[in-house]
Order: sequence, then structure tokens, then C-alpha cells
Amino acid sequence: MTIPPLDRSPEPALRALIDGKAKPVGSLGRLEALALQIALVRGEERPVLGTARSVIFAGDHGLTAEGVSSHPPEVTAAMVGNFLAGGATISAFTRISGAELRVVDAGVASPLPAHPALTDARIAHGTRNAATEPAMTPDQCDAALAAGIALAREAVAEGVDILAPGEMGIGNTASASLIVHRLAPAPLEAVIGRGAGLDDPGLARKRAALAKAAARTDVTDPRAVLAQFGGFEIAMMTGFMLGGAAENRLVIVDGFIAGAAALAACRIAPAARERMIFAHRSAEPGARAILDALDADPLLDLGLRLGEGSGAALAIPLVRAAAAILTDLADYPR
Repeated sequence: MTIPPLDRSPEPALRALIDGKAKPVGSLGRLEALALQIALVRGEERPVLGTARSVIFAGDHGLTAEGVSSHPPEVTAAMVGNFLAGGATISAFTRISGAELRVVDAGVASPLPAHPALTDARIAHGTRNAATEPAMTPDQCDAALAAGIALAREAVAEGVDILAPGEMGIGNTASASLIVHRLAPAPLEAVIGRGAGLDDPGLARKRAALAKAAARTDVTDPRAVLAQFGGFEIAMMTGFMLGGAAENRLVIVDGFIAGAAALAACRIAPAARERMIFAHRSAEPGARAILDALDADPLLDLGLRLGEGSGAALAIPLVRAAAAILTDLADYPR
């Protein structure tokens, strides 16, 4: 996918407009830079932001056969049910932030009952074990990317201006570590964390499994990396970010796993980076490599490592506040 760079010719006028608001110049700190980014992405001096939508992509991972997670794969489906029932962290945070919540079955192993907020885009019943073979075929990876792009375009057609993707998939920090290792690039050991709470023996198993997977292939092309190591939910989220960026919508990047998808998206289409807002500094060790690779300074630093798009949901009010600098603040009288 080709995404053109932003037109930055309006930047001087926009900076003057922000500086001319009824406040001391620079007194709103990074919110002023965010206001400038929003205006450039939307191509408007006074960008009025419509609906925010949090889209949670769910998928299972064959890597769990290697003992890389402290939870069984069945938890993925159980958590999807909790999202849809309104009892999960992301459910609460989207209510607080005023965002819509949607869930996408990108490749959950267990059957999921129909629900109005659930989209069935399942590629397969989970990926294969990336420690021993490619996680997905190239065709499956392309299908996941295309599905994500289509979901972003659908959201835009429905009036969504803020896209806040998240994920759910037992074992997906392992998958994300491999993606970041290849695409940042970064040493594998530096990007492997405890995920959802691995103990020391579990962390040793995870490290061994990921070293085995990494030794199996030396691919560095972003699509090939996604196919070899990714999850269906990560690949689909990558497509969703690309689709949103191509439509000049704001894409809020959550933590480590969403960050791995953002890294893949930016390696596929570098100008997607200009449309991204990084929500928070994840406590997962691999998050630093993503932020360094993409020269990103997140809005929040709260020690979060949950995933689910939870940090992205928390950032939505800040994005709206930044836009309000241009739409709601009076001009300073001259």
C-alpha cells in the first residue's frame, strides 16, 4: 500500500494560529504539537473530530504449544466474551472515553457466539507454531492485511475519525517480540518480557522457543516477518492501521503488541507514521525498541502492560483536548 507523506506546507500558518490562541505561547506543551499533527493529518485549520472507535482484534497462536504463556489458549475466547459483556478493562475505558467498542475475530481457535459488536473476519483457527514452521501462509497474511484495511475503510465510511486498535491473543507478546526483533531491528533477548506474568521457568521457555523460531528463518521483509512470526490479530491490526492512515484518520497506537503492528505498518508504508499518535510507554521491555525505531514519544507513562487497546482508549480524551485548542480556544486579541 502506498501512503503519501503529509502536506506540510500549512505548518507555519497552523503554528501561528496555535500561538495566537488566548494562552501564553507554548503553555499547553505537547498538546500544542499534537494539535498541529491533528490539523495536518485532517487537512483542516479547525479539525472537528467525529467518532472514536476502539477495535480489538483477537486471535490465537500456535506458539503457545511451546509454553510461552502463563495462560491457556482458551482464555482468548473467554476474554472476547468479557469484552462483549462489558466487563473488561477496555470495556470500562471506552465507556469513560466515549469511544465505540468493536471486537474482530481474526483467528480465535474456539468458536465465538454471534454478537452485534463482533465481526467475524477469521482467517483460520489460530496460527501454526512459529517455532517449527511459518505461523501463516503468505496468502493468509495478505488476507489478514486486506481485512484490516477494509475494516478501517468501513469505519471511516461510518464517520469514525479516531481509530484506537487493540488486541487479545494468548501468546501474542511472544509473536510481537519476534516481529520487533526483525523489524526494529533489536536483539531478541532485549525484546522478550514476561507477558501476562510468566515466572522464571516460563520466561526461560519463552526465550528458548523464540530463539528457535528466529533461527528458523532470516526474513526481514515486513510482510514476510508477519507471515513467519505474526498472529492473525497482529497482521489484521497492521492492515487496520494502514487503512486508517491512508484515509488520513488519526491512529492511536497502544502498547507493545499494537506497537509491533505499527512498526510493521510503518515498514510497509513509512508515511503511515505521520498519522500515528503513540498513547503510552508500555512496561514490556520490547516497547522501547519500537519507540526508538519509530522516533516516538508517547503521551502517557503509567506503567501499563495490559494490552486490549487500554492505553489507546485513555489517550482519546487527550487527542480531543488537543483538537479543541484549534476549535474552541478564542484567538488572543491583538
